[in-house]
Amino acid sequence: MRRLVTPALPKRWRPDTVVVPVVRINGVIGVASPLRPGVTLAGLARALDRAFAMRGAKAVALSINSPGGAAAQSHLIFRRIRQLAEEKNLPVIAAVEDVGASGGYMIACAADEIVADPASIVGSIGVIGATFGLDKAIEKLGIERRVYTAGDNKSSLDPFLPEKPEDVARIKAIQTEIHALFIELVKSRRGDRLAGPEKTLFSGEYWTASTALGHGIVDRLGDLRSYLRERFGKDVLTPVVSPERGFLARRLMGTSLVGSAGGADFGGAHGLAEDAIAALEARAVWARYGL
Repeated sequence: MRRLVTPALPKRWRPDTVVVPVVRINGVIGVASPLRPGVTLAGLARALDRAFAMRGAKAVALSINSPGGAAAQSHLIFRRIRQLAEEKNLPVIAAVEDVGASGGYMIACAADEIVADPASIVGSIGVIGATFGLDKAIEKLGIERRVYTAGDNKSSLDPFLPEKPEDVARIKAIQTEIHALFIELVKSRRGDRLAGPEKTLFSGEYWTASTALGHGIVDRLGDLRSYLRERFGKDVLTPVVSPERGFLARRLMGTSLVGSAGGADFGGAHGLAEDAIAALEARAVWARYGL
């Protein structure tokens, strides 16, 4: 009976079919705006759950294209992937596309193997923060800045106030703590595969995957499809499990922001301004890697 029924089943449901679901992780990590959401655990959680629970899965693949972003979200996503991998006893394979740097590389470290194109940018194991100093500009414009706080350090690093050495020391201490966590995570996951002086590996420098291979930052060069076919056979099925879009983003895919006179507004000029700022911030993160 089984021999009669099996050919009639969809290929994915046949007992001899190898399935490796692919979860796409694409974009800057962290919340950007309602219209331009970044990569977050909340956005990825259901896709990861579905991928690891997929019937017949022999592994789970991560297709990563991210220049990094929020440290906490990167770490939360890393931890969720490792938890699911251990619960389901499934290997994880990461494939880097254009960039898997900073928080993007942290997520890649959740995989047991990292594959990357020779021209992919990987690494950037460090922490960065940036702002502007606008105190002299508003002084020239004759603008008086008024700040009211409860707590001596509540206005720390306010870009409209002169920079204070103690504020800089405080933020650098926080960055050092996060950097130490990142370094320990990479060491725990990559182990003896890492090669070269730590001063180089953990300096925040990034490399093409061809160079990173020699540092043990990635395991092999290539693309995800070729590697999965080589490892699991040419008939391996690789269904893509995409993160779900938020309700607002789904609605706006087919809605023109024409204002209240002509239809739905969804935040109007204020929402558009937020989205424009988010786009510029995301563009700046990608630009660090020449993209």
